[in-house]
Amino acid sequence: MPVWLELVLRVAGVLVAFLVLPLIVGQTEHKVMAHMQGRLGPMYAGGFHGWAQLVADGLKFVQKEDVTPRDADRPVFRLAPAVALVPYLLALLVIPLGPGDLVGQPLDIGLFFVLAVVGIGVLAVLMSAWASANKYSLLGGLRGAAQLLGYELPLVLAAASVAMAAGTLSLPGIVEAWRPWWLLWQAPAMVIFFVAGLAEIRRPPFDMPVADSELVFGYMTEYTGLRFAFFLLAEYVGIVVIAALTTVLFLGGWQGPFADAQLGWLWTLLKVFAVAFVIIWLRVSYPRLREDQLQRLCWLVLVPLALAQLVLTAAVRLAL
Repeated sequence: MPVWLELVLRVAGVLVAFLVLPLIVGQTEHKVMAHMQGRLGPMYAGGFHGWAQLVADGLKFVQKEDVTPRDADRPVFRLAPAVALVPYLLALLVIPLGPGDLVGQPLDIGLFFVLAVVGIGVLAVLMSAWASANKYSLLGGLRGAAQLLGYELPLVLAAASVAMAAGTLSLPGIVEAWRPWWLLWQAPAMVIFFVAGLAEIRRPPFDMPVADSELVFGYMTEYTGLRFAFFLLAEYVGIVVIAALTTVLFLGGWQGPFADAQLGWLWTLLKVFAVAFVIIWLRVSYPRLREDQLQRLCWLVLVPLALAQLVLTAAVRLAL
């Protein structure tokens, strides 16, 4: 196969995953929340089980007027939703779906690359907050920056623990080095990574930057129409990326109970959607953390635990 054709197929596959998986997660969230909260509305659109609810939401956003505040910094205001989306697209390029060639672009430093590009998301928050010329947006942006910069540390430390255990920064290499007993040994790192990942994508109970009860909708207050939809899409892509990274780093990726490499992609997807379900369940079950509680959890709980896990991993590696 020519190199250019292989490149086109890989990029096309990543784009399909980028567009389809978040929509499936969004539809799942509609249904899971409807069942857990006894909400009847999402069960009616389209007839059977409200299958068209997501389509209705998409049409709603398309029909809404695209409004830019008069005093806004227009170029920055309009660019922010794209900046929120692009890092997750780049992250999906290096996350393996299965063994062999089932990855957009295998990198020897794939983990480093993913953590670096996911951290760019804070720029979208700051851009939208500052450019909106709105005090609620600015307050939400400041909260978001403090949250993202704080939780970046335990996220990186937890990922470093499993990379040290595997002896590589390659995401496929980490999956190949993974063993079932790591579920116990690296369990604290997995919990830390998962919680910090929730904070990084600003999902409840870590949604202080968009606290609608006090900040209207935070840094997204002034956004309407498709630009607001892009921010929501970025949130769902973020769920896919965090769930996929948790799967690849801590749950064995494509490794399943049967030694059949042909089904590796299926095991990966099943694990990703299981983790995504937990993210949705947490949104329904837990109230929003206050700002002081959120920062205290990061600096007094997650960071010390992540450092302790890193020391444990180093000790075990030296002993082995």
